[in-house]
Amino acid sequence: MNITNGIVQKAQKTVIYGVEGIGKTTFASQFPDPIFIDTEDSTLYLNVKRFDKPTSWTMLLQQIEYVKANRPCKTLVIDTMDWAEEICKQHLMQANGWSAIDSSNYGTRYVALAKEIGNMLNKLSEVIDLGINVVVTAHAWLRKKEEPDEMGAYDRYELKLEKKTAPLVKEWADMVLFANYKTTILTDEKTNSKKATGGQRVMYTTHKPTWDAKNRLGLADELPFEYVQIADAFNKATTSVVSVETDSGIQSINDLPETNLQPIEPPQTDIPELNEPDISDQIPANMADLMKLNKVTPEEIMQIIYQGGFMTADTPIENIPNDLWGYLVTNWDKAMGLLNNQIRK
Repeated sequence: MNITNGIVQKAQKTVIYGVEGIGKTTFASQFPDPIFIDTEDSTLYLNVKRFDKPTSWTMLLQQIEYVKANRPCKTLVIDTMDWAEEICKQHLMQANGWSAIDSSNYGTRYVALAKEIGNMLNKLSEVIDLGINVVVTAHAWLRKKEEPDEMGAYDRYELKLEKKTAPLVKEWADMVLFANYKTTILTDEKTNSKKATGGQRVMYTTHKPTWDAKNRLGLADELPFEYVQIADAFNKATTSVVSVETDSGIQSINDLPETNLQPIEPPQTDIPELNEPDISDQIPANMADLMKLNKVTPEEIMQIIYQGGFMTADTPIENIPNDLWGYLVTNWDKAMGLLNNQIRK
């Protein structure tokens, strides 16, 4: 049985949140070889790799699955989590016939939302297990914090997520960085008047009463909001030296025979080259996106509708109701099961 010591190489789970316009997307784009799942078109001005903007929760999860299967990057970026949460809310509302995500039924809808977000985080952890870093960005908002053992309350910055969702994201992450503008107050000694100056972009890496943050890389509490400030520590955490105990004693892995250091090539996934189907304008965008992603033709989607018993076989595509399109989007796995097991056989 081998015993190891030293820092173990591990892909990192990073959350970057901050006030609007501070540069979260640009910061995330500087992580190693990133690919973006861009939920709000924030990367359009950057020369980066990106998936098509997800128009449904199912599509977003399929994009994560694609990264797991094909490993097209060294860092997967979800930009942003709060917009992804909104997509998840729409998914649950459509699937359950809810008019809104609210606190009715003792908060069961928020519990359902947290469960879906938790499932997504589990998928992202599987990406981490493959050696691919995951970066999640989010907006920040101010919430009133009241301490039960103290008088009064104070404002604190938090992830702009629902109260049951935000703790899941924070606990999942190895590192949470909060970005804000640092303003200095200057006092005129003659007039005793005060004015604000500065506005330097900074990031905070450790928890304070007025914001959430953490890191395991030994970063300073406050740093300029620039990727170069964390690059060395990040690289050391993901490309470390491990010692191994052998019969002849503990030695560095760098001292082992070179044959033991050959990298393991990831399995190659054969992806058939298929022409993207022509999608009618009468099919909603979220359904059309899933059809393109899974190479489903309009004829096949209509067969799903007919053979699934949703509409009679003479129903034209323009008469398919929006509620049925929404049902198929939220139950896409079942629709694909019908297609692959019955229609395509």
